[in-house]
Amino acid sequence: MRSIAVLNAKGGCGKTTLATNLAGYYAIHGKNVVLADFDPQGSSTDWLAARPAGRPAITGIAAWEHPLRTGKDTDYLIMDTPAAVRGKALADIVRRAETLVLPLLPSALDIRAANHFLEELTRLRKVINKTVKLATVANRCREDTIAAHSLEEYLGGLRLPDGRKFPFMTMLRASQNYVRAADRGLCVFELAPSTIPIEEEQWAPLLRWLNSARSVPD
Repeated sequence: MRSIAVLNAKGGCGKTTLATNLAGYYAIHGKNVVLADFDPQGSSTDWLAARPAGRPAITGIAAWEHPLRTGKDTDYLIMDTPAAVRGKALADIVRRAETLVLPLLPSALDIRAANHFLEELTRLRKVINKTVKLATVANRCREDTIAAHSLEEYLGGLRLPDGRKFPFMTMLRASQNYVRAADRGLCVFELAPSTIPIEEEQWAPLLRWLNSARSVPD
C-alpha cells in the first residue's frame, strides 16, 4: 500500500485540494483509494459526501475521531492533515507515511513558516528513525508574479540534511477549475479534458514523481 500525507503546519495552503485531487486521480485510474481526513473541519469528508454515486469510489475515514484502519486491498492511502499539526500527532502521521507532499503559498509569511516546519520535520525523522520522501508544491500561484517567482526560487534552493537538492516538483496555478471540481465532489482530472490542459501540465511532474520509485523510501 502506498501512503501519501499532504501536510503543512500552516493553514490555508491548499492541503485538502491536493489530497482530494490525488485521491480522485488514483481512483479514476482504477486504484482502491482510502482518503483519511485528520482535520476536524472535515473538508475532505465533505468533498466525499458531495461525490456523485457514479464516480469511481473512494473510501473515506474521519481519522480525527476514528482509528485509521485500512483494508488489505487498499492501493493508496491519502492523508489530509490539519493545520498546526505538531508533536505526537505529527509523529503519528509521519510514521504512517512513505511520502510527504508539502503545499506552500507564494508569500513571505508562508516561506518563513515553511523554514521552521521543515526543520521540525528533519528533527522528527531522526527521533522516530523513519525514512520518508518529501516534495514541495507551490500552490495557488498567480503566474508571472513576483511572489510566485520568489517561492519558486526558495523551493528550488532547498537542500536536504545530507546536502542533496530538496525535490521541488511544480507550481499549481490559482484556477477556478479546482473550485468547480470541489463543489461537485470531483477531482480536477474528472472535468472535461478540453478545460484542464494547463492543470494537467502542471500536475504532471508531481504525478510522475509519485508514480516512480524515487518517491518511495528504499
